[in-house]
Amino acid sequence: MDAINARKNFEFINNIKSVNPELDQIYHFNEAEQKQILNESPWKKDPHYFTHVKISAVALIKMVMHARSGGSIEVMGMMQGKVQGNTITIMDAFALPVEGTETRVNAQAEGYEYMVQYMTKIKEVGRLENAIGWYHSHPGYGCWLSGIDVNTQMQNQQFQDPFVAVVIDPNRTISAGKVEIGAFRTYPEGYKAPDEGPSEYQTIPLSKIEDFGVHCKQYYPLEISHFKSTLDTQLLDQLWNKYWVNTLSQSPLLSNREYAARQMSDLAEKLQMTAAIASRAGPGTFGPLGSSGHYTKDKKKKQEESQLSKITRDSNKISVEATHGLISQVLKNVLFTTNPHQKDSSALGPLVDTDTVLSPTPGTS
Repeated sequence: MDAINARKNFEFINNIKSVNPELDQIYHFNEAEQKQILNESPWKKDPHYFTHVKISAVALIKMVMHARSGGSIEVMGMMQGKVQGNTITIMDAFALPVEGTETRVNAQAEGYEYMVQYMTKIKEVGRLENAIGWYHSHPGYGCWLSGIDVNTQMQNQQFQDPFVAVVIDPNRTISAGKVEIGAFRTYPEGYKAPDEGPSEYQTIPLSKIEDFGVHCKQYYPLEISHFKSTLDTQLLDQLWNKYWVNTLSQSPLLSNREYAARQMSDLAEKLQMTAAIASRAGPGTFGPLGSSGHYTKDKKKKQEESQLSKITRDSNKISVEATHGLISQVLKNVLFTTNPHQKDSSALGPLVDTDTVLSPTPGTS
């Protein structure tokens, strides 16, 4: 697989759509139009005004590379773009020279000074888009807003709206291959969010569940799509060469060892907690089908996903990610270490023990 095919695969997995060359006006910044939209500020009347975020392929790769470079440390950056109806369009992104922690994810003085200087200099070279959002990473614990994130986003929306918060999980991106990303906006203070039903399931570590649950009604997610254009090609090629080399030279099994260990530990804690609750509560604890084997009469329980089934989904996810990493290593071994002139298939012997895989389990034949 060369760099071109790898980039095409990245674009396919993340559903990056090409913009028609005749419609390249998405890259044109109309200052008068943006000022008019800002003066009208329709989002102040409707907390759900913004429903969609479009992210350019260049901005996406920049954010992913920055998030991956931070490892287990949270990183932070800003995004530039504009408003198009109910859509926030992100054209570019830049990193801030600050690190986030679980107790502080905001730019502080050094970050704001850098941001002001950057925005001033970039306008001098003709990049007129304003700061329209911020992004940061959640290494290993999913895309959502913590209490600190919610407060930061509320302040941003209060003083420099329109503004959007984007969260990237670099660990899950490495494991799954697809960029794990989410975009969010907070509700005004005192606003009661409507009951929108269960959201799409995602694995939340036990240590983060409380923070997730307390603040999950204070913001809402926006639909995300990605785009690119012929105008991006040269810059995208340069960025991709760096991103592709890093991806190829790293092994998900090695770079994500700590993440995998934390996942297994978290899964064990959830199982212990579920078993303890089941022992106290008795039959019917695990949802529609009780531990006694009889269906519960509670219709609401039949509709809700039981805790045990969530744990099962988490364990399946861990095994799939591990298998994905193993397959990736096998493919790299075949592509880069196998002699192309060697016809003997024994070169793959150490990778797969066919006798073990194909032999029947004792007692099953």
